[in-house]
Amino acid sequence: MGNFFAEDLVLPGDRETEHKQALSDKTLKINLNKNIYGSFAEIGAGQETARHFFRAGAASRTIAKAMSAYDKQFSDAIYTVEPDGRYVTESRLQKMLDHEVKLLEERLDENENPNRLYFSYANTVATIDFAKKFKGHGWVGIRFQNEPKGAFNEIILHIQFKENDVLLQQRTLGTLGVNLIYGAFYQYHDPKKLIHHLYDHLDKDQLEIDTINFSGPAFKNVDNRLMSLFLVKNGMADAVMFAPNGKNILPANTLFRKNVLLLRGSFRPVTIVNINMYQKSLNQFLTKNNLSIDKTAVIFEITLNNLLALGDVDEQDFLDRAELLCALGHTVMISNFKKYFKAVDYIWNYSQEKIALTIGLPSLIEIFDAKHYANLSGGLFEGLGRLFKHGLEIYVYPFLNEDGDIITSENVLLHDDNLKPIYNYFKNQNQIVDILGFEEKNLQIFSHKVLQKMKINDDSWKEDVPEIVADIIQEKQLFNHI
Repeated sequence: MGNFFAEDLVLPGDRETEHKQALSDKTLKINLNKNIYGSFAEIGAGQETARHFFRAGAASRTIAKAMSAYDKQFSDAIYTVEPDGRYVTESRLQKMLDHEVKLLEERLDENENPNRLYFSYANTVATIDFAKKFKGHGWVGIRFQNEPKGAFNEIILHIQFKENDVLLQQRTLGTLGVNLIYGAFYQYHDPKKLIHHLYDHLDKDQLEIDTINFSGPAFKNVDNRLMSLFLVKNGMADAVMFAPNGKNILPANTLFRKNVLLLRGSFRPVTIVNINMYQKSLNQFLTKNNLSIDKTAVIFEITLNNLLALGDVDEQDFLDRAELLCALGHTVMISNFKKYFKAVDYIWNYSQEKIALTIGLPSLIEIFDAKHYANLSGGLFEGLGRLFKHGLEIYVYPFLNEDGDIITSENVLLHDDNLKPIYNYFKNQNQIVDILGFEEKNLQIFSHKVLQKMKINDDSWKEDVPEIVADIIQEKQLFNHI
């Protein structure tokens, strides 16, 4: 029978809204596709994803097996024991996927169903604890074929729960799982669209996706650093990190129980001043606090606000900056933290060890400018309190003013002289420290001037950056679009 109802009217003033498929539509579409077939292994929050497929009808066409190994001994017997004894880890998820895909290949005859696309979906999560102190987190992933008898592809992501109720977190996980499985088969050709629709029927205050990695032949052209950038740009994560090898890494693992030195900048490109600031402040940080380098994480932070300085985010420009920092062996964090205290709060969530910032003198002046805290009920006092409350140390690189005078934390002039007593308090507490051992000639080096030299083919720019940076810029023609 045809549809005898007329389309709804469109009224003046109506706004177009994006249509999102109902979860039941997604699961039924998959269930009715006789070629999509696989297994579900869910640990930690019930079998919420599989439940959606069972309820949609025709689940026998899709589900080869659904299971949950909640007992630790059963889980270890199936997936083996983790070296660190933990169960909610990426390693655990990978072992779950390895095991389940192997069973699919061993027990199902591809020749009987030559057109089938096999998959294995898995998650291992910890929901909120009874004391409601830890909100919970988890690893979620799918390994799937996008063509019959083809190689498997993989999507792995880490989530942080934000809700304060176990049942709500279970429902959220189930919704995410459906969106991931649907996206793997119907949106893998456009990873950004896939990520966007992971939040179908979910809100960003329900969960955060702080790590995602795509791998396999279907994603051979996907740069996971750009996927990280997409998460932050679209408010799905406050911050993401990637290692020198370019792979997205879990911030919690990187920061856990580590002393942290954070350097924020444009790094467009990274100069010898940036490296000098890093090396000198790191040495002072370790010496002053009697810390060991192996228990200290150095993070180079690029804020979204920094990337937006020239308008829309230029992905190639972002990759150029990241390429150089990674080549120097550094861990990079992309964040949406405009205020330093938010970055410090974020780090404190994962590590209660010593935290330090390395900044230039102009940034120190801005920290003590009340206009940046107008949106806080406590104004500047609240902002400074949140910044310094964990014993934060700020290492300050000097500045050369227009008169040729070197400005340090000792002779700096604030926007408001009335704030000098507050400034002096933190200075006397040794929470504001000058970086020593700088070379005066380097004080005239700025990233934007380096770029200007490159633009007019002034080869002296090579003297302003580390040798390896100059080689990479020339070899790979980075910043060639300026």
